[in-house]
Amino acid sequence: MEHYSDKELLELFSKEETRNYAFNLLVRKYQSKIYWTIRRMVIDHDDSNDVTQDVFIKIWKNLDGFKENAELLTWIYRIAMNESLTFLNKKSKRFFIPYKDVEKELSEKIEDDNFFKGDDIQKNFRKRF
Repeated sequence: MEHYSDKELLELFSKEETRNYAFNLLVRKYQSKIYWTIRRMVIDHDDSNDVTQDVFIKIWKNLDGFKENAELLTWIYRIAMNESLTFLNKKSKRFFIPYKDVEKELSEKIEDDNFFKGDDIQKNFRKRF
């Protein structure tokens, strides 16, 4: 796979004939970083996949309006953080439970998740952040 700079990707995206190709490259370039950013907040793998998909849908819809005032990755991270927070708030409201209880539920998932290994310090760190 060829490596394109963000500027090159944006240029390809701006042309109708290369738009889909450029977006595919952008997803390949940033999908893993975005997934793991979201996973640290949302904890659950399936929920993280869903939020990641929502992030890339939002990127697709809004990339034409990206002003290049910031780095592309910074803009993408902001979308990922906002989508993660929106997801957590919806989850809290959907189950009529306070956000602190959602936080507790996510902390318990860390304890049960095979992905999150480590000593008590690491688990406590994840619970807090």
